Amino acid sequence: MSLALQTLLPEPVPVHHLGLYREPTTLQPVEYYNNLPYHRPASASAHLDVAILLDPIIATGGTSVAAIQTLLEWGVKKVVVIAVLASESGLDRAAKEGGVEGQVEIWVGGCDKEVTDKGMLRPGMGDVGDRLFLTIGK
Repeated sequence: MSLALQTLLPEPVPVHHLGLYREPTTLQPVEYYNNLPYHRPASASAHLDVAILLDPIIATGGTSVAAIQTLLEWGVKKVVVIAVLASESGLDRAAKEGGVEGQVEIWVGGCDKEVTDKGMLRPGMGDVGDRLFLTIGK
């Protein structure tokens, strides 16, 4: 998703990664990777005021909320979330993150009504992480 987005931007921007997964029994987000710089540059430009968060699927909204919180705590003023598919409840949860109106903006390609008790979209597309990293059944 990040390479495709980079082609749409007028100039190159730094790309940082947050790795999160949803723990299968509690459905709570777990961070396993974060390469945000420890300190923002002293000459912080407007480019650091907006972060674009790419999340293929927003099911429960937990991992999106955790990523949004991380970015806001890091000092980003506005987070734009781009997702392919989401649930109504996951969108509601993610949209309520941040305390200031307009601090979180979400763009999504499609929306499913339900989430299963395992936190998967219904009808959905299955586990995107499993599909991307070929971990189905492992």
